[in-house]
Amino acid sequence: MTITSALVLYAVIWFLTFLIVIPIRLETQGDLGKVVHGTHAGSPENHHLKAKAWITTGISAVIWAILFVIIVSGWIGIRDMDFFGRMGPEVVETD
Repeated sequence: MTITSALVLYAVIWFLTFLIVIPIRLETQGDLGKVVHGTHAGSPENHHLKAKAWITTGISAVIWAILFVIIVSGWIGIRDMDFFGRMGPEVVETD
């Protein structure tokens, strides 16, 4: 795995985790009973984005480390995901 692919993998994991973490403990204007005129009742009042970004960073670092070890060790390769046999037989070179 190259440095670029490791960074891209981490970025994808981070954003997917962030999208999962955002709605946790979200306090909307409707929940608090302070709906500002011209806004939707579902608009966030307290979003705690800084704390959620730190939580996301920690969770995604753990997930990334697990995936990194699996990919680099070779436990799961691209041929393991070839469910339809489209890659053909593996060519093994002998000396």
